[in-house]
Amino acid sequence: MKAQALDSKRKEAREYQTRSSGVFFKVKKVLYEKKSAFQKIEIIENDFYGRVLFLDGLVQTTEKDEFFYHEMLVHPALACHSRPEKVMIIGGGDGGALREVLKHPVKKAWLVEIDQEVIRACEKYFPWLDKALSDPRAELAIADGFEFIQRTTEKFDVIIVDSSDPVGPSAILHAKDFYQKLKKVLKPDGIIVAQAGSQLLHLEEHAQKAKFLKKMFRFARFYFGPVPTYPVGTWCYTFLSDRIDPLKIKKLRIPAGLNYYNAEIHQACFATPAFFEQAIK
Repeated sequence: MKAQALDSKRKEAREYQTRSSGVFFKVKKVLYEKKSAFQKIEIIENDFYGRVLFLDGLVQTTEKDEFFYHEMLVHPALACHSRPEKVMIIGGGDGGALREVLKHPVKKAWLVEIDQEVIRACEKYFPWLDKALSDPRAELAIADGFEFIQRTTEKFDVIIVDSSDPVGPSAILHAKDFYQKLKKVLKPDGIIVAQAGSQLLHLEEHAQKAKFLKKMFRFARFYFGPVPTYPVGTWCYTFLSDRIDPLKIKKLRIPAGLNYYNAEIHQACFATPAFFEQAIK
């Protein structure tokens, strides 16, 4: 996917999701634009989607539809675990995943984000991040996620990988070696969930990942959910555990007041489309 974020002449922000298609936003106002040591950060305001965060020209989150992504990334794992006391989030500098984690009775939640500038921008323009970080259970670590998991002495009940897509610089966070290292800091009854990319556009990457994840974990399942502003609109996640089968939990621990995720969605989201099943076989 190729990005071309802000077009100042036509007042549009665009993301080319394929060579011939993508998504665009009319720019009501440019709120933030800065090049950090890692990426270009842009936040614009759109009449329908509200504030929209771009990293290197790719849509990361919008005020209007972020709940689809963040609820589906976080709650299937947290709702399945009987006592999710220690949770680590790798990536997720916009704070949406941390906000959702803190809706559960966790004792501590680490947010491991490599780019301090993303944190600063999102604290100002996405108020949920500032509120989440002010929770005494939250701890922010400005660090490379791959390096953090190699030096931490903690063991986690749930690990959430809120990385970029499985292409380019973020490909390392979708590789076998990364998941092997994640498993070393996961408790025996723990769960790893990760965003895996577009259901349709990243089929080859899903197939490659399925080969090693199914050997590495007793329960390695893909699940799906809509995200209107993400490529092709349906997003893919992985659920990994040696002891917890997400389809055999008798009582899901679901917080009140969610916008999308519920018990019925939990069961339905693990249904695999025929084309996807064929690809990962």
